[in-house]
Amino acid sequence: MHLVAFGINHKTAPLALRERAAFDPQTLPEALQDVAHHGAGEATILSTCNRTEIYCRIEHESPDSIIDWLCDYRSLQNRLLRPHLYIHGGRAAVQHAFRVASGLDSLVLGEPQILGQMKNAFAAARRAGTTGKMLNRLFERTFSVAKQVRTDTAIGANPVSVAFAAVSLARRIFNDLAQQTVMLIGAGEMIELVARHLKEQGITQLIVANRTRERAHALAEVYGGRGISLPEVPGVLASADIVISCTASVLPILGKGAVERAIKMRKHRPMFLVDLAVPRDIEPEVGDLNDVYLYTIDELKGVIEENMQSRQEAAREAEVIIDGEVVEFMRWVRSLDSVPTIRALRAVTESLRDAELARAQRALERGENPADVLLRFARNLTNKFTHTPSAALRAADAEGDVDLLAAARLLFQLDEKS
Repeated sequence: MHLVAFGINHKTAPLALRERAAFDPQTLPEALQDVAHHGAGEATILSTCNRTEIYCRIEHESPDSIIDWLCDYRSLQNRLLRPHLYIHGGRAAVQHAFRVASGLDSLVLGEPQILGQMKNAFAAARRAGTTGKMLNRLFERTFSVAKQVRTDTAIGANPVSVAFAAVSLARRIFNDLAQQTVMLIGAGEMIELVARHLKEQGITQLIVANRTRERAHALAEVYGGRGISLPEVPGVLASADIVISCTASVLPILGKGAVERAIKMRKHRPMFLVDLAVPRDIEPEVGDLNDVYLYTIDELKGVIEENMQSRQEAAREAEVIIDGEVVEFMRWVRSLDSVPTIRALRAVTESLRDAELARAQRALERGENPADVLLRFARNLTNKFTHTPSAALRAADAEGDVDLLAAARLLFQLDEKS
Protein backbone atom coordinates (compact mmCIF):
# COMPACT_ATOMS: atom_id res chain seq x y z
CA MET A 1 0.00 0.00 0.00
CA HIS A 2 1.13 3.53 -0.73
CA LEU A 3 0.41 6.91 0.88
CA VAL A 4 -0.06 9.72 -1.66
CA ALA A 5 -0.95 13.40 -1.41
CA PHE A 6 -1.62 15.45 -4.53
CA GLY A 7 -3.41 18.65 -5.49
CA ILE A 8 -3.15 22.27 -6.52
CA ASN A 9 -2.71 25.42 -4.46
CA HIS A 10 -2.18 29.19 -4.67
CA LYS A 11 1.44 28.66 -5.73
CA THR A 12 0.80 26.24 -8.58
CA ALA A 13 -2.60 27.15 -10.04
CA PRO A 14 -4.54 30.33 -10.92
CA LEU A 15 -7.73 31.21 -9.06
CA ALA A 16 -9.96 30.20 -11.98
CA LEU A 17 -8.62 26.65 -11.89
CA ARG A 18 -8.75 26.43 -8.09
CA GLU A 19 -12.40 27.44 -8.21
CA ARG A 20 -13.21 24.65 -10.66
CA ALA A 21 -11.35 22.05 -8.61
CA ALA A 22 -12.93 23.02 -5.29
CA PHE A 23 -15.43 20.80 -3.44
CA ASP A 24 -18.56 22.12 -1.79
CA PRO A 25 -18.93 21.04 1.89
CA GLN A 26 -22.46 19.80 1.22
CA THR A 27 -21.39 17.44 -1.56
CA LEU A 28 -18.07 16.41 0.02
CA PRO A 29 -19.41 13.18 1.63
CA GLU A 30 -20.68 12.01 -1.76
CA ALA A 31 -17.32 12.83 -3.39
CA LEU A 32 -15.44 10.91 -0.70
CA GLN A 33 -17.61 7.84 -1.22
CA ASP A 34 -17.11 8.13 -4.97
CA VAL A 35 -13.33 8.35 -4.86
CA ALA A 36 -13.28 5.34 -2.53
CA HIS A 37 -15.14 3.38 -5.20
CA HIS A 38 -12.55 4.41 -7.78
CA GLY A 39 -9.49 2.89 -6.17
CA ALA A 40 -8.74 4.86 -3.02
CA GLY A 41 -8.53 2.47 -0.09
CA GLU A 42 -8.65 5.53 2.17
CA ALA A 43 -9.24 9.17 1.21
CA THR A 44 -9.50 12.66 2.69
CA ILE A 45 -10.22 15.75 0.60
CA LEU A 46 -8.98 19.16 1.76
CA SER A 47 -10.67 21.99 -0.15
CA THR A 48 -10.15 25.69 0.69
CA CYS A 49 -9.99 28.92 -1.28
CA ASN A 50 -6.23 28.41 -1.66
CA ARG A 51 -5.96 24.66 -2.26
CA THR A 52 -7.63 21.40 -3.19
CA GLU A 53 -5.73 18.32 -2.05
CA ILE A 54 -6.47 14.62 -1.83
CA TYR A 55 -4.69 12.43 0.71
CA CYS A 56 -5.18 8.75 -0.02
CA ARG A 57 -3.95 5.22 0.49
CA ILE A 58 -3.72 3.28 -2.74
CA GLU A 59 -2.55 -0.20 -3.64
CA HIS A 60 -0.41 0.91 -6.59
CA GLU A 61 2.35 3.49 -6.45
CA SER A 62 0.88 5.66 -9.22
CA PRO A 63 -2.11 7.87 -8.33
CA ASP A 64 -3.15 8.24 -11.98
CA SER A 65 -6.52 6.58 -11.44
CA ILE A 66 -7.39 8.99 -8.61
CA ILE A 67 -6.21 11.98 -10.65
CA ASP A 68 -8.42 10.78 -13.51
CA TRP A 69 -11.29 10.54 -11.04
CA LEU A 70 -10.71 14.14 -9.90
CA CYS A 71 -10.76 15.37 -13.49
CA ASP A 72 -13.97 13.48 -14.26
CA TYR A 73 -15.70 14.45 -11.04
CA ARG A 74 -14.89 18.16 -11.36
CA SER A 75 -15.24 18.23 -15.19
CA LEU A 76 -11.60 19.21 -15.70
CA GLN A 77 -9.45 18.34 -18.68
CA ASN A 78 -6.55 16.17 -17.55
CA ARG A 79 -4.08 17.94 -19.83
CA LEU A 80 -5.03 21.31 -18.31
CA LEU A 81 -4.82 20.15 -14.70
CA ARG A 82 -1.59 18.15 -14.87
CA PRO A 83 0.85 21.08 -15.34
CA HIS A 84 -0.45 22.65 -12.11
CA LEU A 85 -0.52 19.45 -10.07
CA TYR A 86 1.95 18.44 -7.38
CA ILE A 87 2.20 14.80 -6.33
CA HIS A 88 3.88 13.59 -3.13
CA GLY A 89 4.31 9.95 -2.18
CA GLY A 90 5.45 8.24 1.00
CA ARG A 91 7.81 10.37 3.07
CA ALA A 92 7.15 13.47 0.94
CA ALA A 93 3.38 13.09 1.46
CA VAL A 94 3.83 12.96 5.24
CA GLN A 95 6.11 15.99 5.20
CA HIS A 96 3.64 17.90 3.03
CA ALA A 97 0.76 17.20 5.44
CA PHE A 98 2.84 18.33 8.43
CA ARG A 99 3.94 21.53 6.63
CA VAL A 100 0.42 22.42 5.48
CA ALA A 101 -1.08 21.98 8.96
CA SER A 102 1.73 24.05 10.50
CA GLY A 103 1.07 26.98 8.14
CA LEU A 104 4.40 26.64 6.31
CA ASP A 105 2.72 26.17 2.92
CA SER A 106 0.14 28.94 3.33
CA LEU A 107 -0.28 32.18 1.42
CA VAL A 108 0.41 33.97 4.72
CA LEU A 109 3.25 32.16 6.47
CA GLY A 110 2.11 30.65 9.76
CA GLU A 111 -1.59 31.46 9.41
CA PRO A 112 -3.60 29.29 11.84
CA GLN A 113 -6.86 28.84 9.90
CA ILE A 114 -5.54 25.97 7.77
CA LEU A 115 -5.22 23.68 10.81
CA GLY A 116 -8.93 24.02 11.54
CA GLN A 117 -9.72 23.42 7.88
CA MET A 118 -7.65 20.23 7.89
CA LYS A 119 -9.40 19.04 11.04
CA ASN A 120 -12.78 19.63 9.39
CA ALA A 121 -11.67 17.77 6.25
CA PHE A 122 -10.50 14.78 8.27
CA ALA A 123 -13.68 14.78 10.36
CA ALA A 124 -15.77 14.74 7.17
CA ALA A 125 -13.77 11.79 5.83
CA ARG A 126 -14.18 9.85 9.06
CA ARG A 127 -17.93 10.44 9.00
CA ALA A 128 -17.99 9.25 5.39
CA GLY A 129 -16.09 6.12 6.40
CA THR A 130 -13.18 6.73 4.01
CA THR A 131 -10.32 6.71 6.51
CA GLY A 132 -8.54 3.76 8.08
CA LYS A 133 -5.35 2.90 9.92
CA MET A 134 -3.07 4.86 7.57
CA LEU A 135 -4.94 8.19 7.32
CA ASN A 136 -6.17 8.07 10.91
CA ARG A 137 -2.57 7.81 12.09
CA LEU A 138 -1.38 10.43 9.57
CA PHE A 139 -3.87 13.11 10.54
CA GLU A 140 -3.70 12.46 14.27
CA ARG A 141 0.07 12.88 14.02
CA THR A 142 -0.33 15.89 11.72
CA PHE A 143 -2.45 17.73 14.27
CA SER A 144 -0.02 16.86 17.05
CA VAL A 145 2.94 18.14 15.03
CA ALA A 146 1.13 21.39 14.16
CA LYS A 147 0.39 21.93 17.86
CA GLN A 148 4.04 21.30 18.72
CA VAL A 149 5.16 23.81 16.07
CA ARG A 150 2.77 26.43 17.51
CA THR A 151 3.98 25.72 21.04
CA ASP A 152 7.72 25.45 20.44
CA THR A 153 8.19 28.22 17.84
CA ALA A 154 6.95 31.77 17.28
CA ILE A 155 5.40 30.90 13.90
CA GLY A 156 2.07 32.51 14.78
CA ALA A 157 3.09 34.89 17.53
CA ASN A 158 3.14 38.14 15.56
CA PRO A 159 0.64 39.55 13.03
CA VAL A 160 1.64 39.62 9.38
CA SER A 161 -1.52 41.11 7.84
CA VAL A 162 -2.35 44.81 7.93
CA ALA A 163 -5.83 44.16 9.31
CA PHE A 164 -4.62 41.92 12.11
CA ALA A 165 -1.71 44.24 12.90
CA ALA A 166 -4.19 47.09 13.40
CA VAL A 167 -6.23 45.04 15.84
CA SER A 168 -3.10 43.85 17.64
CA LEU A 169 -1.93 47.44 18.14
CA ALA A 170 -5.33 48.31 19.59
CA ARG A 171 -4.88 45.55 22.13
CA ARG A 172 -1.65 47.17 23.34
CA ILE A 173 -3.50 50.37 24.20
CA PHE A 174 -6.73 48.85 25.56
CA ASN A 175 -6.36 45.80 27.76
CA ASP A 176 -9.88 44.57 27.09
CA LEU A 177 -11.14 45.27 23.57
CA ALA A 178 -14.53 43.81 24.44
CA GLN A 179 -15.22 46.90 26.54
CA GLN A 180 -14.37 49.39 23.78
CA THR A 181 -16.49 51.00 21.08
CA VAL A 182 -15.03 50.68 17.58
CA MET A 183 -15.80 52.81 14.55
CA LEU A 184 -14.86 51.44 11.13
CA ILE A 185 -14.86 53.91 8.25
CA GLY A 186 -15.33 52.22 4.89
CA ALA A 187 -16.91 48.91 3.92
CA GLY A 188 -14.43 47.27 1.56
CA GLU A 189 -12.49 44.02 1.91
CA MET A 190 -9.90 45.45 4.29
CA ILE A 191 -12.49 46.85 6.69
CA GLU A 192 -14.45 43.61 6.52
CA LEU A 193 -11.31 41.69 7.49
CA VAL A 194 -10.69 44.11 10.37
CA ALA A 195 -14.28 43.59 11.53
CA ARG A 196 -13.77 39.83 11.52
CA HIS A 197 -10.61 40.11 13.65
CA LEU A 198 -12.37 42.48 16.05
CA LYS A 199 -15.27 40.08 16.44
CA GLU A 200 -12.80 37.33 17.33
CA GLN A 201 -11.45 39.63 20.07
CA GLY A 202 -14.92 39.97 21.59
CA ILE A 203 -15.91 43.42 20.31
CA THR A 204 -19.65 43.99 20.84
CA GLN A 205 -19.97 47.73 20.22
CA LEU A 206 -19.29 48.35 16.54
CA ILE A 207 -20.14 51.28 14.27
CA VAL A 208 -19.58 51.08 10.52
CA ALA A 209 -19.55 54.34 8.57
CA ASN A 210 -19.67 54.39 4.79
CA ARG A 211 -20.58 56.69 1.93
CA THR A 212 -23.50 54.38 1.23
CA ARG A 213 -25.51 53.86 4.41
CA GLU A 214 -27.06 50.63 3.09
CA ARG A 215 -23.63 49.08 2.58
CA ALA A 216 -22.54 50.19 6.07
CA HIS A 217 -25.66 48.68 7.59
CA ALA A 218 -25.20 45.39 5.72
CA LEU A 219 -21.63 44.95 6.95
CA ALA A 220 -22.41 46.08 10.50
CA GLU A 221 -25.33 43.67 10.73
CA VAL A 222 -23.04 40.69 10.08
CA TYR A 223 -20.93 41.56 13.13
CA GLY A 224 -23.68 42.81 15.43
CA GLY A 225 -23.07 46.55 14.94
CA ARG A 226 -24.90 49.50 13.42
CA GLY A 227 -24.31 51.39 10.19
CA ILE A 228 -24.17 55.14 9.61
CA SER A 229 -23.35 57.43 6.70
CA LEU A 230 -20.13 59.48 6.48
CA PRO A 231 -21.86 62.81 7.30
CA GLU A 232 -22.94 61.30 10.62
CA VAL A 233 -19.36 60.53 11.71
CA PRO A 234 -18.59 63.83 13.54
CA GLY A 235 -21.72 63.46 15.65
CA VAL A 236 -20.80 60.02 16.98
CA LEU A 237 -16.99 60.21 16.85
CA ALA A 238 -16.70 60.97 20.58
CA SER A 239 -18.22 57.60 21.45
CA ALA A 240 -15.49 55.73 19.60
CA ASP A 241 -12.45 54.48 21.50
CA ILE A 242 -10.96 52.97 18.36
CA VAL A 243 -11.26 54.29 14.80
CA ILE A 244 -9.96 52.33 11.82
CA SER A 245 -10.41 53.85 8.37
CA CYS A 246 -9.88 52.56 4.85
CA THR A 247 -11.78 54.22 2.02
CA ALA A 248 -11.08 55.21 -1.57
CA SER A 249 -11.60 58.90 -0.85
CA VAL A 250 -9.08 61.29 -2.43
CA LEU A 251 -9.55 63.77 0.42
CA PRO A 252 -9.23 63.27 4.21
CA ILE A 253 -12.42 62.21 5.95
CA LEU A 254 -11.30 63.03 9.49
CA GLY A 255 -9.65 66.37 10.20
CA LYS A 256 -7.79 67.64 13.24
CA GLY A 257 -10.70 69.82 14.32
CA ALA A 258 -13.25 66.97 14.40
CA VAL A 259 -10.96 64.72 16.41
CA GLU A 260 -10.01 67.56 18.77
CA ARG A 261 -13.69 68.23 19.53
CA ALA A 262 -14.26 64.51 20.10
CA ILE A 263 -11.34 64.32 22.56
CA LYS A 264 -12.74 67.23 24.56
CA MET A 265 -16.16 65.55 24.71
CA ARG A 266 -14.44 62.36 25.88
CA LYS A 267 -12.71 64.35 28.66
CA HIS A 268 -9.39 63.30 27.17
CA ARG A 269 -9.94 59.57 27.39
CA PRO A 270 -7.48 58.17 24.80
CA MET A 271 -8.45 57.46 21.21
CA PHE A 272 -6.68 55.00 18.97
CA LEU A 273 -6.83 55.70 15.23
CA VAL A 274 -5.46 53.64 12.34
CA ASP A 275 -5.41 54.99 8.79
CA LEU A 276 -5.12 52.15 6.30
CA ALA A 277 -6.03 54.26 3.28
CA VAL A 278 -3.85 55.55 0.46
CA PRO A 279 -4.34 58.53 0.04
CA ARG A 280 -4.84 59.02 3.77
CA ASP A 281 -8.31 59.30 5.32
CA ILE A 282 -7.08 61.04 8.49
CA GLU A 283 -5.16 64.33 8.45
CA PRO A 284 -1.57 63.78 9.68
CA GLU A 285 -1.97 66.67 12.15
CA VAL A 286 -4.38 64.51 14.16
CA GLY A 287 -1.32 62.68 15.47
CA ASP A 288 -0.13 65.89 17.18
CA LEU A 289 -3.10 65.89 19.56
CA ASN A 290 -2.69 64.74 23.16
CA ASP A 291 -4.38 61.47 24.09
CA VAL A 292 -4.55 60.46 20.41
CA TYR A 293 -2.60 57.49 19.01
CA LEU A 294 -2.50 57.62 15.23
CA TYR A 295 -0.89 54.97 13.02
CA THR A 296 -0.63 54.92 9.23
CA ILE A 297 -0.36 51.94 6.92
CA ASP A 298 3.38 52.57 6.42
CA GLU A 299 3.97 52.29 10.15
CA LEU A 300 2.01 49.07 10.25
CA LYS A 301 3.98 47.69 7.30
CA GLY A 302 7.17 48.21 9.27
CA VAL A 303 5.72 46.13 12.11
CA ILE A 304 4.60 43.47 9.62
CA GLU A 305 8.04 43.22 8.01
CA GLU A 306 9.66 42.70 11.40
CA ASN A 307 7.06 40.10 12.27
CA MET A 308 7.50 38.32 8.94
CA GLN A 309 11.24 38.01 9.60
CA SER A 310 10.39 36.56 12.99
CA ARG A 311 8.04 34.05 11.36
CA GLN A 312 10.64 33.05 8.81
CA GLU A 313 13.09 32.28 11.60
CA ALA A 314 10.36 30.30 13.35
CA ALA A 315 9.61 28.48 10.08
CA ARG A 316 13.20 27.22 9.97
CA GLU A 317 12.80 25.89 13.50
CA ALA A 318 9.49 24.30 12.49
CA GLU A 319 11.12 22.51 9.56
CA VAL A 320 13.56 20.84 11.97
CA ILE A 321 10.67 19.65 14.14
CA ILE A 322 8.80 18.36 11.10
CA ASP A 323 11.81 16.49 9.71
CA GLY A 324 12.18 14.61 12.99
CA GLU A 325 8.49 13.76 13.15
CA VAL A 326 8.50 12.54 9.54
CA VAL A 327 11.27 10.07 10.40
CA GLU A 328 9.19 8.74 13.31
CA PHE A 329 6.07 8.41 11.19
CA MET A 330 7.88 6.57 8.41
CA ARG A 331 9.31 4.18 10.98
CA TRP A 332 5.71 3.34 11.91
CA VAL A 333 4.78 2.95 8.23
CA ARG A 334 7.64 0.51 7.69
CA SER A 335 6.50 -1.48 10.70
CA LEU A 336 3.23 -2.16 8.88
CA ASP A 337 5.18 -4.25 6.34
CA SER A 338 6.10 -6.70 9.11
CA VAL A 339 2.50 -7.32 10.20
CA PRO A 340 1.66 -9.99 7.54
CA THR A 341 4.93 -11.80 8.32
CA ILE A 342 4.24 -11.77 12.06
CA ARG A 343 0.71 -13.06 11.49
CA ALA A 344 1.99 -15.86 9.26
CA LEU A 345 4.64 -16.80 11.84
CA ARG A 346 2.04 -16.95 14.60
CA ALA A 347 -0.29 -19.04 12.43
CA VAL A 348 2.45 -21.60 11.70
CA THR A 349 3.63 -21.88 15.30
CA GLU A 350 0.09 -22.11 16.67
CA SER A 351 -0.69 -24.88 14.17
CA LEU A 352 2.39 -26.86 15.32
CA ARG A 353 1.49 -26.28 18.96
CA ASP A 354 -2.11 -27.43 18.50
CA ALA A 355 -1.01 -30.62 16.68
CA GLU A 356 1.47 -31.56 19.41
CA LEU A 357 -0.97 -30.66 22.17
CA ALA A 358 -3.66 -32.92 20.65
CA ARG A 359 -1.11 -35.78 20.42
CA ALA A 360 -0.12 -35.28 24.07
CA GLN A 361 -3.76 -35.25 25.19
CA ARG A 362 -4.41 -38.56 23.39
CA ALA A 363 -1.39 -40.09 25.11
CA LEU A 364 -2.68 -38.99 28.51
CA GLU A 365 -6.11 -40.47 27.73
CA ARG A 366 -4.38 -43.78 26.97
CA GLY A 367 -2.93 -43.68 30.47
CA GLU A 368 0.71 -42.95 29.61
CA ASN A 369 2.97 -41.47 32.28
CA PRO A 370 2.28 -37.70 32.42
CA ALA A 371 5.99 -36.91 32.95
CA ASP A 372 6.93 -38.88 29.83
CA VAL A 373 4.13 -37.25 27.82
CA LEU A 374 5.17 -33.76 28.93
CA LEU A 375 8.84 -34.39 28.09
CA ARG A 376 7.96 -35.77 24.66
CA PHE A 377 5.61 -32.83 24.01
CA ALA A 378 8.36 -30.29 24.82
CA ARG A 379 10.98 -32.14 22.72
CA ASN A 380 8.70 -32.53 19.69
CA LEU A 381 7.54 -28.93 19.87
CA THR A 382 11.13 -27.66 20.06
CA ASN A 383 12.18 -29.80 17.11
CA LYS A 384 9.30 -28.65 14.95
CA PHE A 385 9.80 -24.98 15.82
CA THR A 386 13.50 -25.12 14.96
CA HIS A 387 13.42 -27.49 11.97
CA THR A 388 12.71 -24.96 9.18
CA PRO A 389 14.97 -22.16 10.57
CA SER A 390 17.79 -24.69 11.12
CA ALA A 391 17.56 -25.95 7.54
CA ALA A 392 17.63 -22.38 6.24
CA LEU A 393 20.66 -21.50 8.38
CA ARG A 394 22.60 -24.61 7.25
CA ALA A 395 21.90 -23.63 3.64
CA ALA A 396 23.00 -20.05 4.37
CA ASP A 397 26.23 -21.32 5.92
CA ALA A 398 26.93 -23.48 2.88
CA GLU A 399 26.31 -20.57 0.52
CA GLY A 400 28.25 -18.07 2.62
CA ASP A 401 25.17 -15.95 3.36
CA VAL A 402 26.57 -14.14 6.39
CA ASP A 403 23.71 -11.61 6.41
CA LEU A 404 21.10 -14.27 7.13
CA LEU A 405 23.30 -15.80 9.83
CA ALA A 406 23.76 -12.37 11.46
CA ALA A 407 20.01 -11.68 11.19
CA ALA A 408 19.27 -14.99 12.93
CA ARG A 409 21.59 -14.10 15.82
CA LEU A 410 19.86 -10.74 16.15
CA LEU A 411 16.37 -12.22 15.81
CA PHE A 412 16.87 -14.96 18.41
CA GLN A 413 19.14 -12.84 20.65
CA LEU A 414 22.13 -15.23 20.35
CA ASP A 415 25.52 -14.12 21.57
CA GLU A 416 28.70 -14.96 19.64
CA LYS A 417 29.59 -17.83 22.00
CA SER A 418 26.28 -19.66 21.45
